[in-house]
Amino acid sequence: MDDSERPIGGNADQEPASPCDTTTPCHDSASSLPFKTATGGTLRRQRTIRSAVETGGIGFLTGADVSIRFLPAPENHGIVFRRTDCPGSEPIPARIEFTVPRQRRTAIEHRGVAVEMVEHVMAALAGLQIDNCLVELNAPEPPGADGSSLLFVNALLQTDIVAQNAPRPLLVVNHRCRITDDRAGAELIAEPLRRSALAITYHLDYGTRSPIPPQNLTVEITRESFTRELAFARTFILESDVAALRAQGYGLRTTARDLLVYGPEGVIDNRLRAEDECVRHKILDCVGDFALLGCDIHGHFRACRSGHRLNREIVHRLASSCPCFGNSPQRDAA
Repeated sequence: MDDSERPIGGNADQEPASPCDTTTPCHDSASSLPFKTATGGTLRRQRTIRSAVETGGIGFLTGADVSIRFLPAPENHGIVFRRTDCPGSEPIPARIEFTVPRQRRTAIEHRGVAVEMVEHVMAALAGLQIDNCLVELNAPEPPGADGSSLLFVNALLQTDIVAQNAPRPLLVVNHRCRITDDRAGAELIAEPLRRSALAITYHLDYGTRSPIPPQNLTVEITRESFTRELAFARTFILESDVAALRAQGYGLRTTARDLLVYGPEGVIDNRLRAEDECVRHKILDCVGDFALLGCDIHGHFRACRSGHRLNREIVHRLASSCPCFGNSPQRDAA
C-alpha cells in the first residue's frame, strides 16, 4: 500500500518472443541432488518451516485485531492462505490467478472469500525462501504492524527453515518484457540477467512538488539482502490521502506512528529507518508481488513509478507465456 497506486488505465507491449524460459529438473547421474537446470545452474530444494509460529496486530484496513499463524506444508504445496473466521471456506492459493483488482494493495480471492494486503506477508516468505506454508488468519487481512515485513520475518525466524527433497521451479527471463502506464508515467521492464539471480531496480520520482525526494536503488535479492536491506522498509502515504481513506472506513486505528505519513515538510511523527526507505519499500512490494508466480525467478526487473497493479500485470504476462503454469487451478468468480 503506497502513494503510487492510482485508478488508471494502462497498456502493455512486449517483444514477440516468449519472455521466459522455464527450467525443469533432470536426473544427475552422480546424485539425485542437486538438480540441474537446462542452462547448467542448480535448482535449489524447496523449503518450509519446522514448526508453527504465530503473531498478531491491528489490520490497517479493517482495524480488527488480527492473529496470523504460519504452519509447515508439504512439498509443492506453495503458499496458501486460510481464513479461520470463515468456517467452511476453502484455502486460497497465493498465486497470480487468484488475485483480484484492488487499489494500493494486492488481494487474493477464492469462492467469494478474500484476503487483502498479502504483499508484505508474501515478501517475508519469499525473502526468506520459504516456499511451502499454510498461512491462517482470523480476519480479512494480515496485521498491518508498521507497514513493513519485519513482524512476519521475526515470527518466521523463531523456528527453523528446513529443506525438502523436491526442487524449486525456476523461471528464467530470456527476452525483454515491458509494461507501461502512460497516464501515470510508470513502467516495469523484465529483462535477462547474465548471472543466475533476481535483481530489482526501482526509480522513485514523484516530481519536484512531492515531499518524497527522488530515490534510486538496485538490490539483488537473497535471504541476506532481503532481511538486511528491505524487510524493515515501511509503507508510505501522503497526508492528503489519509483523510480520503478514513472517509472510506480504512485506517481508523492507524496513526502516523504506525507507518510513514508524508506532509508538505516531510515525515510526520516518525523517523526514517533509512534515507531511501521509500524506494526500499517499493522493492519489498515487488518481491511480494513477484512471489505470486509460485517459483524462483532469474532476471532483472527495472521499475519506474510502478505499483502493485503493474507488478501483477507483468506477473500475469510471464505466467501466461510459460507452459508450466497452464495446469494451475483457476480462481472461481465470486
